[in-house]
Amino acid sequence: MPLLFALAACGSGGDRAPDASTSAQAVNSQSAAEPSPVAGPQRHILAFGDSLFAGKGVGPQRSYPAQMQVALRARGINAVIANAGVSGDTTAAGLERLAFTLDAQPQKPDLVLLELGANDMLRGISPEQTRANLGAMLDVLKKRGIAVLIMGMRAPPNYGAEYEKSFDAIYPDLAKRYKAKLVPFWLESIYQRPELFQSDHLHPTVEGIGILVKATEQAVEQALPPPPDK
Repeated sequence: MPLLFALAACGSGGDRAPDASTSAQAVNSQSAAEPSPVAGPQRHILAFGDSLFAGKGVGPQRSYPAQMQVALRARGINAVIANAGVSGDTTAAGLERLAFTLDAQPQKPDLVLLELGANDMLRGISPEQTRANLGAMLDVLKKRGIAVLIMGMRAPPNYGAEYEKSFDAIYPDLAKRYKAKLVPFWLESIYQRPELFQSDHLHPTVEGIGILVKATEQAVEQALPPPPDK
């Protein structure tokens, strides 16, 4: 399957995620029923992104953040993930709401999963502007002392070699500059498997999200900083 879905996977309208605290409660209710043993202090993670995090077509309780929380708890990590995914968000929209979202958290996140950029491609926003917006968000997170795992994206080949080169360089360059952890292309495990996408051919199915979680859960675990008492 080509990367066409990457242009609209975070498409506007439809399933706007509930606010982060509400989403966290929904996820917590789901994971509370899990028999997986957990240990240690709670590790608070903020999943900040677009419809790929919001759970478009599957709902927040089966979204990537929800399934990731269950996976981390199965690893014995006392993870609590707040879903701050908003369908249709560009990097500019994300930058506008980042500080407010952080301030609204009941506790400072130990880690932010930063997943934005596909909607910039859809709207024809220049890679330079996307880079600037993501860099500004990373500045905010750095000043607040919050660790970041950047969920990288790739441009589709039909946008041309020059655009592809400029866009694809954004995520590794920023990860290096800000010393942030990086998943180079977090949809790598499913983007060529059309059966793992919903009927819109844009958004992963519940099974597809599960495969994404399995492919990235170790990266999320490794991105968590040590608890304060260690």
